[in-house]
Amino acid sequence: MTTQANGTFTVKVQPLPEDEKVPGVKVGRLSIDKVWMGDIVGTSKGEMMTGGTEVKGSAGYVAIETMIVSVKGRQGTFTLMHHATMKQGGDFKMLINVIPDSGTGQLVGLAGALTIIIEDGKHSYTFDYTVPEGTDEPEVLS
Repeated sequence: MTTQANGTFTVKVQPLPEDEKVPGVKVGRLSIDKVWMGDIVGTSKGEMMTGGTEVKGSAGYVAIETMIVSVKGRQGTFTLMHHATMKQGGDFKMLINVIPDSGTGQLVGLAGALTIIIEDGKHSYTFDYTVPEGTDEPEVLS
């Protein structure tokens, strides 16, 4: 059964020092640091690689992001893979998926896709996911 998690996050992106480049390939590298709130609580760190074009506003990025979080009370880690493109004029397409078998702790077997929403400069998310039956349920305190 698919479950949905919702909430907000803050993000800090910093340029990384240039390393050895492939001649003729224009890329940028950035670090990602996020704090997650809502149904996902915790932090994440990642690295992004960007590529631009001669057309202002058109670009793409790929990223790997390690989540150290609880998802609706289930604690563990997992890794997201980002793939996104944007075209001048605002056409933005993004795929963010859980890397298979990256879940640990109570998130072993986690699968899903995350959607980022940016409105008025604020970031929110929806995360549609599944966790296999038999994975430890979070403790309910009464």
